[in-house]
Parts: sequence; structure tokens; C-alpha cells
Amino acid sequence: MRELARHPTGLVGATLLAIVLVAVLFGPLIAPYDPQQFHPAARLRGPSAEHWLGTDQFGRDILSRILHGARATIMFGLGATFAGVAAGTLIGVAAGVAGRWIDSAIMRLLDGLLAVPDLLFTLLIVTVLGGGTGHAMLAVAVAFTPGMARIARAAVLSVRTREFVQAAQARGESPVYVIGAEVLPNTMGPVIVEATIRVSFAIMLGATLGFLGLGAQPPSTEWGLMIAEARQFMFRNPWCVAAPGVAIAVAALGFNLFGDALRDILDPRGRQR
Repeated sequence: MRELARHPTGLVGATLLAIVLVAVLFGPLIAPYDPQQFHPAARLRGPSAEHWLGTDQFGRDILSRILHGARATIMFGLGATFAGVAAGTLIGVAAGVAGRWIDSAIMRLLDGLLAVPDLLFTLLIVTVLGGGTGHAMLAVAVAFTPGMARIARAAVLSVRTREFVQAAQARGESPVYVIGAEVLPNTMGPVIVEATIRVSFAIMLGATLGFLGLGAQPPSTEWGLMIAEARQFMFRNPWCVAAPGVAIAVAALGFNLFGDALRDILDPRGRQR
């Protein structure tokens, strides 16, 4: 934490994440209005003392909708990343420990999946499974799995021949113990750093799917869906599109900067620089 406090990028990222965390935890409590309450007489108004970020095409308070939508948007990113990281780590560790033809077969399959861009892969999965938050989260997790598997495998290959692993094997420890107690704890650093950075990509992918109508569905206050619903009114009131767009950018930037700082702190060469 001391290293993070002295890291300018990490400090900015942590500050942005603290703002996002407040919105996630307390957004519904501090929102001034019901996010679904219509105000027909106040449609498409700009910022004012009554509505700090203006209103949308139905007269709904934009600030209230952003505060309510923070939980759905951020939890989507965290849930999809956690599922993708868990699956990718298991596959990568299995490939790295098994070695030989098993490792080669798994890696060649993952190389083929990595050739497809994440967004295209996600759209393909959602198109097959159908729209909805659950299917969109599953699609993003599947798209993240190959990349995380390669990172986990590389970390395993770097530690499986270390002295402490060989010592555990020489003591006659079981393979399960060696993997769980010796290999996994020493490979989680790169995985955690990559997972932190990938949350930002998951948030943007989720917002993209919501914008395309393949993710969250009305009356959800997910930020990407808010942009999709208000895009045809952006010339009358740009705030109804700009406000959720800035919210997505702040959340993604916070996780990205925090992940970059975490990578520099955990990397000895980064600490020397």
C-alpha cells in the first residue's frame, strides 16, 4: 500500500476506483430520484439545480440512473472477469503442469481462439446463446479464458522447476499439494495484475453489448443501455449520452491505471525504475 501511495498512476487509479466504489455501494441510497420515475414536463433538459446532470427523453434524472446503474455495470465487469480468470487459470495450470503433448494440444487450441478478437468472439457467442445479462457475462468470460490460460501457463513454467517445487517433490508430497501449495501461490501475481486490467475491458465489452441490445435489457440502468436509449436525442441534450459515457470511461480508466501500477509494484524491475 505504501508503494501504491507513492505511485502517481496508482494513486489516480485508486482515487477513480474509490469514486466508483462509492457509487456501487451507496448509489441507490444517495440518488436524488427514482431512476424509473418519469417527469414529462422536464424532458431532455440540461444540468440544473434540480437535475444536476439533466434529464433523458422521458424526463428521468440522469444522475439517479447513473448511480443506480453503477452496480449492474461494475458487477458485470467483475463477474465476467472472475469467471474468465478462474477458467483460464485452471486450464493454464493444467497445461503447464502436464507438459508434453497435453500442453501442446491445449495451447494450439487456445492459439486458434486467440486469433479471434474479443469483441467479435463475444458477439458470436451472444448471437448463438441469445441476449441478456447472463449470456453476455458468459460470453465475455469465455472470450477472456484463452488469454488468461496463456498467462497462467507461462507463470507455471517459470516456477515449476524452482528449488522449492523440487524440494516438495523430493519430500514425497502429492501432486495436488505441490500444485496447490507451491505452484499456484507463486503464479498468482501476474494473474491478479492481468485480471485487474481486464476488468476495464469487461466493462467496455458489457457496455458495448448493452448498446447493441445484446446485453442488459430495459428497464435496466446499465450505462451502455442508457447510451443506446438516448443516442437519437443526443443533439437535443448531449448530457443524456455524455454522462453515462464519462461514467464508463472513469470506471475503465480507474481499473486500467490501478492494474498498471500494480504491475509495476509487483515487478522488481518496475520498482527499480
